Amino acid sequence: MAVSRGLQRLFEVRALEEELSRAALEECLGTLRRLEAALRRAKERERDGRRQVTARAGSADVADRIAGLEETRAASRSAAALKPEIAEMEAEVAARRQQYLAKRTERRQAETLIRKIEASDAIVSDRRAQGTLDDWFLTSADRADRNADKTSR
Repeated sequence: MAVSRGLQRLFEVRALEEELSRAALEECLGTLRRLEAALRRAKERERDGRRQVTARAGSADVADRIAGLEETRAASRSAAALKPEIAEMEAEVAARRQQYLAKRTERRQAETLIRKIEASDAIVSDRRAQGTLDDWFLTSADRADRNADKTSR
């Protein structure tokens, strides 16, 4: 029983679905990394603003301290806005990872089925080849016996 065209096609479709799921997962992971990098930059800006306020605390120039405070507040608002987006993207990544793993499992199941069929076909083929060899041997042995009988007469 050879692997049917339908089963082979199913395997190909499963492999394509797995690849698409993997690409979607990688895209979500890339977005998550960009959001996390933006959060790190916002936190760094917030620290820089606090340093600016601290450094200018003894200065008579109030504008520098206010600029530092505003930089700190803006960075804090930016970080606060990024946190829910990151949480949402983390949930999306988890869902995409589950989808990818499910597609990979489906592809592997189809692959396993194809391998079992191919292994079964190989066993049947080997048995047929052995049967053919056995028949040939018996026939040649029988011929040899008949030839021996004819020469002994």
